[in-house]
Amino acid sequence: MLRQQSESGFHHLYDNYSGALYGVILRIVQSKEYTEEIIQDVFVKIWNSIHQYDSAKGRFYTWMINIARNTAIDYLKSKSFQNQLKNQPLPDFVYENAELSTTNNADFIGFNKVLESLESDKQELIDLAYYQGYTQSEISEKLNMPLGTVKTKMRSALMKLKDLLKDYQ
Repeated sequence: MLRQQSESGFHHLYDNYSGALYGVILRIVQSKEYTEEIIQDVFVKIWNSIHQYDSAKGRFYTWMINIARNTAIDYLKSKSFQNQLKNQPLPDFVYENAELSTTNNADFIGFNKVLESLESDKQELIDLAYYQGYTQSEISEKLNMPLGTVKTKMRSALMKLKDLLKDYQ
């Protein structure tokens, strides 16, 4: 149904996954306005590249989350977004971020509870890499930790998450 790119396939895709993907994107960009722009791009990318999905490499949901995450990070790093931040009046920018930080963004996919099962250092690595968009090199710099250690700890954190998520499949 999805590979044939039928209209009903798209509706099924959107109805069943938009909330979860919206949550992932919102956590990264921390702006409802930007999230609404990005979610549209994400569904277009998923729709246009559905033929590239390979079930042997992983779950469909994970594939879509990676597309959403990468699109959100690319958006944050884009020149147009950086220019928007520079051109935005400071009081409005501060107000928007303060509002987001004081409200409890809904955990659309229940992932926070699973993430809390990890040790705090592993939580921090996952947060920096997957929610804030840091590369492993940037994490190494930020945490003043050797790159090899970051890579090892990240792998360990992801393996632990994979083990924890077995119960949710």
